[in-house]
Amino acid sequence: MKIGRVTGTVVSTRKLESLEGIKLLLVQPLDDNMENSGNPVVACDTVQAGSGDIVIFEGGREAALTLDNWYNPADAAVIGIIDQIDQVGK
Repeated sequence: MKIGRVTGTVVSTRKLESLEGIKLLLVQPLDDNMENSGNPVVACDTVQAGSGDIVIFEGGREAALTLDNWYNPADAAVIGIIDQIDQVGK
């Protein structure tokens, strides 16, 4: 699992049938210091996250398994909205 910040939405009027009805979010991965880390990714939203939310997301084949129709090409999915992070020693 990874941590990221939702920076926007992605609108796609034409997509595979297996992704119909799935909201797509633009997620900026974050490092341990909550700083941007790497390039943004497009992720399927499974938890009704919104712009600015800090989220947990998963990549790879596991992301596709989070959707009702698990036979799809998704390689990133938002699986949780983070309420609070407590880091010991920081």
